[in-house]
Amino acid sequence: MPNQTQIIHDMFQIKGGGERLILTLCEGLPADLVTAHVGKHTFDVTSSNFQINNLNALSSIHGIKTWYLARAFKSFKNNHSKYKQIIYSGVASPLAVHHNNLAKNIFYCHTPPRFVYDKKDHYAAELNPLKRIAFHALIKWFKPQYETAVKKMDVILCNSHYVETRIKQNLGLQSSVVHPPCDTKHFKWIDQGNYYLSLARHDKLKRIDKIIHAFKRMPEKKLIIASGGSETAHLKQLAAHCPNISFTGWLEESELLQLLGGCLATIYIPLDEDFGMTPVESMSAGKPVICSDHGGLLETMIEGETGFAVASSHIEHQLIKQVNKLSKNKAFSMKTACEQRAKDFDSKLFIKKIKEFL
Repeated sequence: MPNQTQIIHDMFQIKGGGERLILTLCEGLPADLVTAHVGKHTFDVTSSNFQINNLNALSSIHGIKTWYLARAFKSFKNNHSKYKQIIYSGVASPLAVHHNNLAKNIFYCHTPPRFVYDKKDHYAAELNPLKRIAFHALIKWFKPQYETAVKKMDVILCNSHYVETRIKQNLGLQSSVVHPPCDTKHFKWIDQGNYYLSLARHDKLKRIDKIIHAFKRMPEKKLIIASGGSETAHLKQLAAHCPNISFTGWLEESELLQLLGGCLATIYIPLDEDFGMTPVESMSAGKPVICSDHGGLLETMIEGETGFAVASSHIEHQLIKQVNKLSKNKAFSMKTACEQRAKDFDSKLFIKKIKEFL
């Protein structure tokens, strides 16, 4: 029997929490997938059981990605109307809703687009005057289309109570929280290592530079920084001549699981994180996490039981304090609590909750 659910997701560019969530949905419902791009650093989707329609609509020109994606989804039409429900995921994908009036339209909102709302000034400040003009023109063009599309949805879901509040503030709409999934059988405790692990994408808002500055003051503590991103070169420059800090680049899944399963703890201190899968995956592997004291992270980590939070003020000092007090024995004593907490976000529970809205 053909799948009756379709998922339209912006793109697969990295091995991130959003990408894992969509693959979990496609396998668990099951559902067919439409996406605008599948990159070389993301998960292997070619071996999947579900049907994939790759629009190949991502521009190679930096800075106009959203414009290209929005145009692609605005013009995308299903060849037939076999789908009873369509789930939209991402920033630009909701613009496809106008062609799907016969289906039940469900929007899973990871976040209202940060560049349009709460982080607009942050992104604008990084641009030269000419690019800043183009940036504001993009917002003026995109924002009303996005808001119109979201208001046409039959159901709005979101990944955290933190995002639920932002949807209400920015869009004036109600939403229901369904926390993202974690395949708790996938992430496993392997060994009690002596290194700390950062898995965050190399982006300014992830504040990996703060982690590096802290470990430069702790030469006896080992830090491994995985993943990649636009800030990689800058971060490597910051960590130059620090033998206790190393970079792995993008990893194969087996390599990532080995690193995570063998670390002492993970460190994840982004600014205003919507939800954050790293702490959940860390806990699933029996590893405590040192994380930010705000945002969606507070809906997963349990202070003192599965990790420790650090405030943004004097963050490097607080990181040093938490790292120094988290011994190998202390981290190992938190293993069971971490694994139990991760089960609250198990993939099977996620699929069960999603089905309640279909």
